[in-house]
Amino acid sequence: MTEPHAIFDASLLTARRNRAAGSAASHDFLLQRVADDVAERLAIVRRDFAVASDIGSHHGVLGRRIASAPNVGRLVSLDPAAALLAQAPAPRVLARLDALPFAPGTLDLAVSGLSLHLVDDLPGALIQIRRALKPDGLLLAALLGGRTLAELREAWLAAEDELAGGASPRVAPFADVRDLGGLLQRAGFALPVVDSDTVIVTYASPLALMQELKHMGGSNMLADRRRVPVTRGLLMRAAEIYAERFGGDDERVPATFEILTLTAWAPHESQPKPLAPGTAQARLADALGVKERKI
Repeated sequence: MTEPHAIFDASLLTARRNRAAGSAASHDFLLQRVADDVAERLAIVRRDFAVASDIGSHHGVLGRRIASAPNVGRLVSLDPAAALLAQAPAPRVLARLDALPFAPGTLDLAVSGLSLHLVDDLPGALIQIRRALKPDGLLLAALLGGRTLAELREAWLAAEDELAGGASPRVAPFADVRDLGGLLQRAGFALPVVDSDTVIVTYASPLALMQELKHMGGSNMLADRRRVPVTRGLLMRAAEIYAERFGGDDERVPATFEILTLTAWAPHESQPKPLAPGTAQARLADALGVKERKI
């Protein structure tokens, strides 16, 4: 059997995230937002989680929030980038996100902040997380969704088509909200819920956005990227197109980030289950107060 084609250059991704570790705290506004949201969701769950893991811990923003929650016991930080992991709460595990080292049924809670969209095999990673969870264990994960950096993607495509006669992939293919619920079910999770939050951030210029992405460790790490340096002419043309198409009256430019949040549980017999077809005790038409019409 042949190996599937890689989407991401994993070694380059890890190297860039390690280089960004020194300035990570100055460019973590999205992670801070995710940490606030996940902590709020966890606070309304009325149960204790003795063992948790922050999968893709980055420099520990989410992990520190979760570790301080009154219903969370021991938290294990996991990340493939050693320089980032060193800033996360201990105990720490250096490991790939698609090769989790946890034995089956060892975690009560798995959280992840803006990391799982950077694995080649997302369904496989979700299966591994589900296996690592105990029955009735909880997954709370945030990923970047398909509308993320749509403006930047369009500007690069237009600039390369104009100057080079063809486009090279430069922005990652983020997941679609409509697909993730199905992926969670395929991975064996119960009660899956996926919701979307769109965040629009403005920058002084497209180049300022690109610099921020670099400091986040998020510049182009696609396996099929063009392996030659970007020329100044191409960079400036992409910035011009970005500003022309998306710039506002204040001369600032917007950047869209779509955050998809996954909530799902490892199956357990105590969880509610859907009724079998034909076993309902009341009609939907009666509940809605409308007249039933047969189709």
